Amino acid sequence: MFRRRRPLLRAAAVGGGAYLAGKHMARASDQRASDEAYQDDRINQLEQQQAPPPQQAPPPQAAPAAGPSMADQLQQIAALHQQGMLTDDEFAAAKAKLLSS
Repeated sequence: MFRRRRPLLRAAAVGGGAYLAGKHMARASDQRASDEAYQDDRINQLEQQQAPPPQQAPPPQAAPAAGPSMADQLQQIAALHQQGMLTDDEFAAAKAKLLSS
């Protein structure tokens, strides 16, 4: 007896198996892409949480001193007095003026 081959049935079986395998691979690829996107989003969120806060303007510096301190001014007029540039009366007047302010 002669056996008939069924090429159409064989082709359908092979083609169907290939289709299912391709569909499975596409699903797996989509799942991997979805997982990677989720991981990227999660990493971005964690990086934003750990990022230092934005820089704020530095606090204003203290206003510069209005001038030399009283002790410095007294030393200056005392030095001028010792050098002879101020008389005793001028020295006493400048000293009194500094101490009264």
